[in-house]
Amino acid sequence: MAASDTVDETPGSTQAWSPRLALLVAATFFMEFLDGTVLTTAIPNIADDFRVPAADVNITMTAYLLTVAMGIPLSGWLAERFGARRVFCLAIAIFTLASLACSLSQDLAALTLSRILQGLGGAMMVPVGTLLVLRGTPKAELLRATAFLVWPGLLAPVLAPLVGGALTTYLSWHWIFLINLPLGAAAFLAALRLVPAAAGNRGRRLDWLGLFLTTLGVGALVVGLELASTHPAPWAALSAGAGAVAVACAVLWMRRARYPLFDLGVFSTRTFRAMATGGFAYRLTISSVPFLLPLMFQAGFGWTPLHAGAMVAAVFIGNIGIKPATTPLIRRFGFKAMLVFASVASAATFALCALLTPETPEPLTFALLVCSGAFRSIGFSAYASVQYADIAPAQLTSANTVSATLVQLAAAAGIAVGALLIRLFDGLGTFPEDAAGPFRGAFLAMAVLMLASTADSLFLPRHAGAEVSQRKAQRV
Repeated sequence: MAASDTVDETPGSTQAWSPRLALLVAATFFMEFLDGTVLTTAIPNIADDFRVPAADVNITMTAYLLTVAMGIPLSGWLAERFGARRVFCLAIAIFTLASLACSLSQDLAALTLSRILQGLGGAMMVPVGTLLVLRGTPKAELLRATAFLVWPGLLAPVLAPLVGGALTTYLSWHWIFLINLPLGAAAFLAALRLVPAAAGNRGRRLDWLGLFLTTLGVGALVVGLELASTHPAPWAALSAGAGAVAVACAVLWMRRARYPLFDLGVFSTRTFRAMATGGFAYRLTISSVPFLLPLMFQAGFGWTPLHAGAMVAAVFIGNIGIKPATTPLIRRFGFKAMLVFASVASAATFALCALLTPETPEPLTFALLVCSGAFRSIGFSAYASVQYADIAPAQLTSANTVSATLVQLAAAAGIAVGALLIRLFDGLGTFPEDAAGPFRGAFLAMAVLMLASTADSLFLPRHAGAEVSQRKAQRV
């Protein structure tokens, strides 16, 4: 039996499309995404302050990412039960106060607990904020809305090394969290003003078994991926395998449950299913780039962290530069054509990255990374819009929560797969006497994996998501 995803508003009915609300939600997303990776550059400083090995500090990042991933499945029910506005504001408050607690931490245990609380706030901000925007957006404006919402996922991984490095170098690691205080306070006040109040559904029941199995499965998968990205061992495979079994059991249960946690009927919609198949492969490979590039430039080319970070910023320029053209391109050529183009072009840039050397003219390297950023921006925007193009209003909460969970898993998988490929090619000695050899192999493998996304997009109907992509085109 399908879940009853009672919504506060039907898309486009009582709440008008609000660019300011979309921008507010995007800003909160940026804080959440940035804090997921920005701590990497501060690990040595934190380790010195707490007098612990640097490797031990990784637990703070793992705890944060794990809490976000495990908290997302519950967020949809909370929004239904208590009202999206109330939950969104609460999430901002928790995230902001947890950031203060992180900055005041005196030891690793306190920092880890604070990061868990921060992850709890982030887990609610991401899907509930998206839901608020989607509910007030008619299909004709969905491309514009998602254009606001995709930029945090594109920019945060690229900017994290620069932001974290600058704050740690010129101030202290505490400012990585303190900077969230004014941003969080401003976001909270803006949310009170911009988000319309709506009553929750007090009769919305919680599928406890479905929640337990889903949370357990997602958590075990993330732990397995984290273990695989640091030190491959049987424990990584066991954790990932247990997670897959738990998720499979959750699916079987929710197909029979009277009040399931998610309405799995969303997967019968081809455009939404594309997000979970080709879209997952696309996000996985794209998420590996901010991880692989700085490592190749530093470990393979011998560049300084600042030099590598400045070059990787070219991806950020490509993301932003193409953004004004993304919506017109999708409206002109349709989702299928742009998804195929974005994946093929991205695969080509990965293959070209494998050919880079320290002797490659830096302007040429910079131009390649700008193009890579532009192509990934087109693909992100297209997947973010097409997945909701044919979703019924009653299924919106389930679709949004499932999508947010898969996005989190894809990001974790991208780093894990990238790290495994580096070790694989390093062990095989495929590129002898080349310090950048393992990274070249990893980029070539990622290019091949990206083509899996291309293959999936080729099977999309020609006019997939036409209501979203072509309505405006008919008016011009």
